[in-house]
Amino acid sequence: MTLIGILLTSLITLVQLNCENFFDCYDDSTKNDNEFTPESLRGWSHKKFRQKADHLSQEIISCGKDGDDWHLPDLVALCEVESRYAMDYLTRQTPLFSLGYDYVKTESPDLRGINVALMYRQGSIKLLKSYPLRVKPLEGMRPTRDILYVSCRTETGDTLHVFVTHAPSKLGGDKMTRPYRLKVMERICASADSIRQLSPRANIIVTGDFNDDSQSATIQQLISNGFQSISNDAKGMFGNDVHGTYKYKGEWESIDHIMVSGDIASWQISCQINDSHFLLEKDKEYGGNKPLRTFYGMKFQNGYSDHMPLVGRFVKQRQNKSRE
Repeated sequence: MTLIGILLTSLITLVQLNCENFFDCYDDSTKNDNEFTPESLRGWSHKKFRQKADHLSQEIISCGKDGDDWHLPDLVALCEVESRYAMDYLTRQTPLFSLGYDYVKTESPDLRGINVALMYRQGSIKLLKSYPLRVKPLEGMRPTRDILYVSCRTETGDTLHVFVTHAPSKLGGDKMTRPYRLKVMERICASADSIRQLSPRANIIVTGDFNDDSQSATIQQLISNGFQSISNDAKGMFGNDVHGTYKYKGEWESIDHIMVSGDIASWQISCQINDSHFLLEKDKEYGGNKPLRTFYGMKFQNGYSDHMPLVGRFVKQRQNKSRE
């Protein structure tokens, strides 16, 4: 008998997307969500909610385009989702249902009821465990979104540790709010260190809306903790004049990130921005394109999101020895 080596390749596709206020239309008396109810100035009806969910489904599915191939996303990290009702509808009442997606989400102390979630495709990902990480506010800091921690296993038996975060915004100014974002990163780093104590080369992914660019102190804090960014130089998938995940006053910014550490950093990795044409509209004020948002101010545009999706692909090759 002769031992022969068969090269096996596994592909994992991860999407990071800030959904832009994916609220249901029901009032939660414990949260400040009145802005997204039928009685509000936005007139956030169940019809508009359904349209929003269908658009998110379309946007997520479109992230599977990979050149001439198609690979459905295995993991989808979502920011700015409100409720279990909203996520149940997205995964069970849109085309995503037939594709086998399930999810886990946080229930944060955020005053508006904003949370993060991680969708996973049950055909390729097995959920092991998940729980929220609470961030103790600094003095003067409003309660912020919990960090979602998820451990899961791929089809090839690799364990992934995924952190999904939506860091505090810069409302009030960068200098004043920077400590708040650093506090979130400090919480992630402490949890990552705990994982590494048990498994020094653990596959760890940190993703989300960081509300900061790659040169910021928050990103540098993760880098000093052994993480590397795979999204720093992400370009558009289809050449539609997109140079970041968010456009502010005519300037593209990259404030959504995917960071990795451990063995996964040695895998073949790519990261692109899904700039599908239907996700964009002409920027009449500043030129070029901009995200086709759900709302522009209070005007309902029936769009998708004010952020563009990041699409990270992780390819692992290994030798499988068999006898001939």
